[in-house]
Amino acid sequence: MTHYVDSEVARLGTVLLHRPGPELARLTPRNNDSLLFDAIPWVGRAQEEHDAFAAALRSRGVEVLYLADLLTETLAVADARAELTEQVLRSPRLGDTLRARVADHLAYLDPAALADVFMAGLAHEELRIGAERPGGLVWTLMDRHDFVIDPLPNLLFTRDSSFWIGDRVGVTSLAMPARRRETTITDAIYRHHPRFVGTELVYHPGLEHLEGGDVLLLAPGVLAVGVGERTTPAGAERLARQVFAAGLAHTILVVPIAQERATMHLDTVCTMVDVDAVLMYPNIASELSAYTVVAGADGEPRVDGPAPFLRAAADAMDLDQLRVIDTGLDPVTAEREQWDDGNNTLALAPRLCVGYERNVETNAQLERAGIEVIAIAGSELGSGRGGPRCMSCPLVREKGGAPA
Repeated sequence: MTHYVDSEVARLGTVLLHRPGPELARLTPRNNDSLLFDAIPWVGRAQEEHDAFAAALRSRGVEVLYLADLLTETLAVADARAELTEQVLRSPRLGDTLRARVADHLAYLDPAALADVFMAGLAHEELRIGAERPGGLVWTLMDRHDFVIDPLPNLLFTRDSSFWIGDRVGVTSLAMPARRRETTITDAIYRHHPRFVGTELVYHPGLEHLEGGDVLLLAPGVLAVGVGERTTPAGAERLARQVFAAGLAHTILVVPIAQERATMHLDTVCTMVDVDAVLMYPNIASELSAYTVVAGADGEPRVDGPAPFLRAAADAMDLDQLRVIDTGLDPVTAEREQWDDGNNTLALAPRLCVGYERNVETNAQLERAGIEVIAIAGSELGSGRGGPRCMSCPLVREKGGAPA
């Protein structure tokens, strides 16, 4: 199977999603902040909304793969099972006695049940502990509502843990402690699942912090990388080195963004909806700048700038200018719809995108600009601060990013 992505807008062929499951039901008022959710989602409704999202993609000819299915199939591979189990058991907070009990528990699970534990976690009360199977001091001192293995509710946002550039995948290095185990799962899938045999990685966990929501493929050979709350300058530089060495791009635009919850990734303020059009949050559009990074003759990244982002992007993409479509119609509406992921659209093809239905004014702006919007419900899906782009990792797009 050939997987290939070189733009944000070329016709989408295959996408990786994660249908929300039991891990969302683990969220409570006690832990939702540490697990990076702004509210406690209604799980059943979130699943309905996600199913409608997947159905909308399939109706346009997109193949939908589910992370849970791929993980279950990956865990049927002995090396992958041993690797992921060892990574969970490595946690220093377990202690030796509890670690032994957890290892015994995981050893008896079939691949599907083990996948559920790796995604939804293992609660204190779910572990069989008794006189003959003591949990030790760590288990005894845990609150009954605590987790022995933490859940991963942010798996919903598959864009953050991996992204494709050409025929190579970048498995990211997530910044927030609550999310770091996500990439161990993604990494194992790409290295062990039969579908991805032979895939080369252009980035991997353990490198400097870099998240997929900050990586935009503006055009073949041109990337934009946001630097802010989640992706560090060192992560952007490392990606540049890796990408240039592999010959995957000629220009990378490094874009500083505010280190705030509403602008945690570049794709929360800017996404592409056509080969020459971006949807942007107007409150920062004129202020956004970019540093242009290219490979020098000695192979070292060469940095120029800063320059206005829109000008730098158009130059790198060999365009006279980029068309800009604003979020909302006025400052108040723009701020509201920015918070509700109005900018976070997923392009299925040039001039065709998916967006949340609640962002009425932004969707109207897109339609007036000739962009068809497939509007989906997202009242529950959005509680983790992510839209259709955040919830999807394209694996296959048509080459070249040309209009459909």
